[in-house]
Amino acid sequence: MLQPRGPDMTGAFEQPTVALVGTLDTKGAEYEWVAAQLAGHGVGVLVLDAGTRPAAGRPAALSPGASASAIGPDEVAAAAGTSIAALREGNDRGVAVTAMGEGAAAVLGPLVARGAVHGVLALGGSGGSSIAARAVRDLPIGLPKLIVSTMAAGDVSPYVGAADVTMMYSVVDIAGINQISRAILGNAAAGIAAMASAYARREPAADDRPLVAASMFGVTTPAVEAARARLEELGYEVLVFHATGSGGRALEGLARSGLLAGVLDLTTTELADDLVGGVLTAGPDRLTAAGAAGLPQVVSLGALDMVNFGPRDTVPPAFADRQFFVHNPTVTLMRTTPAENAELGRRIGDKLAAAAGPAVLVVPRGGVSALDAPEMPFQDAEASAALFDAVLGAVAGSGVEVVDSPLHINDAELAVAAADRLHALVAARSARVEA
Repeated sequence: MLQPRGPDMTGAFEQPTVALVGTLDTKGAEYEWVAAQLAGHGVGVLVLDAGTRPAAGRPAALSPGASASAIGPDEVAAAAGTSIAALREGNDRGVAVTAMGEGAAAVLGPLVARGAVHGVLALGGSGGSSIAARAVRDLPIGLPKLIVSTMAAGDVSPYVGAADVTMMYSVVDIAGINQISRAILGNAAAGIAAMASAYARREPAADDRPLVAASMFGVTTPAVEAARARLEELGYEVLVFHATGSGGRALEGLARSGLLAGVLDLTTTELADDLVGGVLTAGPDRLTAAGAAGLPQVVSLGALDMVNFGPRDTVPPAFADRQFFVHNPTVTLMRTTPAENAELGRRIGDKLAAAAGPAVLVVPRGGVSALDAPEMPFQDAEASAALFDAVLGAVAGSGVEVVDSPLHINDAELAVAAADRLHALVAARSARVEA
């Protein structure tokens, strides 16, 4: 029989453990079958029941003979600050799905942190997949996360986001065990069992170096390449993220993961797309994760002179009178205006001023991209002045350190200085931790 245990459970199973996250009120038989498969593969099973309906349909036992434990829906709801009774009374499926996803995330995080869970598997349709996606979103990169979903044949970005989530299409609905679902769910169980076992055995390589994340765009490549070379000389491993929306989201996710020593965010162009409506937005939370985590960060204004669109004929008619540069047949760049630059400067300055950790702002008055340079199409003194004045005004009086330079962002001297400054911040933080 499955023994209920709450989110305060301590310790880990002797063997690698897979957390099964799902709604056992509607998928009880399927989870019971998958739990038995996991037991057969030699892994422990921890069930997080995120269902909100009455318990009549839930199986009385899962994976006989397995090292199994369960966290019930009451505990999951409580971790989200609500209750099953309140969710039932509200009779709003969207609210319930959101709450149970938040609760599952709140329960899973501490379990993973103390080594009690080595992989996560979920089965579901749109609702179950949404709960599972939220549950695993903030878990460490590298922890196996597998969702078998009816939604996996389409756009999976709402479920994957910036996390290393594996989506498997269920082909048929997850409604009973049949010839098709037996094969697919059996593969999923075997896959997550193997991944969890490998994860449990994995040890850091002896030569692993501290990780630094850097943001880059084509028009800021010289800056990031020079900075990366310098950071590698100083003993770091540099992970470069292309500022294409998904790249920025991935950087933010990694900053939340606890794996980074610092962030060199020289290219913040995705914020321009978010403000104006370009196609490469990373969302309004871009440039917040490092600050919230207290990570050392060195930030600049790379490529804020542009907003990104697809082919020229896809640019919205509302922008017909703007200045454009056709980068290639599939990418059209639009120059940001002085008003947009002023708002971008305020937003970036406010984000840096709110950071819980050390932050340095690099202001490259010589230009913010390869197109913002003498005799280049996006050089605009008025727009640049609006950007610089606004960001400096927003950080004035805060703890943000400012490097106000006459150099262009792609000047190697400035890039190396930014790398050196980040190294100093990381070293100072490490010294405080060790003291």
